[in-house]
Amino acid sequence: MNLIVFASHNGSNAENIAHYFKDSIVNVVAILTNNHNAGVLERAKKLGIPAVVFNKNEWETGDRIDGIIDAYRPDLIVLAGFLWKFPSRILHKYPTINIHPALLPKYGGKGMYGRHIHEEIIRKKETESGITIHWVNEYYDEGKQIFQATCTVDSGETPASLAKKISLLEFEHFPRIIESLLINS
Repeated sequence: MNLIVFASHNGSNAENIAHYFKDSIVNVVAILTNNHNAGVLERAKKLGIPAVVFNKNEWETGDRIDGIIDAYRPDLIVLAGFLWKFPSRILHKYPTINIHPALLPKYGGKGMYGRHIHEEIIRKKETESGITIHWVNEYYDEGKQIFQATCTVDSGETPASLAKKISLLEFEHFPRIIESLLINS
C-alpha cells in the first residue's frame, strides 16, 4: 500500500510515520512540500524517501503536481503539517486525511495552525486540548472526524509546553490511525 505525505515545515510527523511503517506492507513512497526550506526535505533524504517541492502555481493548476501524485498511485494521502487548502480535483481521486493540533471543531480554519492554535487555547483559558484526525474536504478543518485524543492544559501552560503535549499525542496516534484506515479499508 502506498502512502504520500504532504508537509510544509519540520516534518517530524512525516518521519514518525515513515519509521512506523518501515517494515510494513505500507510504504511511504513520497514526501511532498510547498516549502523549499522545509526541514522535512532533510528528513526525507535521510530516510531515503523521494521528496518533491512544488510552487503555488503548480499546486493551483495541477499541471505538474497531479502527474506526480498519479505516478505514485497512493492508497492514502496524509497531510502532516501541510498548510495549503487541498484542491477538490485531488480529493475526488484519492482519500486524504489530516491531523489538526486541536480538538475540532474548535480552533480550526484558515490561519489556525501550530503556535497560533496553542496561544489561542491558552488565551481562552481552555482546560483541555488535543488532536483531531479527520478526512479532508474542500474546506479547512471541516472534514468528517476520524479520531480525537486529549490532553490537559495546565495552569501556567505555555504555547511551547502545550505543543510538546500535542506532539506526543500525534506521534502516538497518527501512524496507528493511518494503519487502521489502510488495513481495514
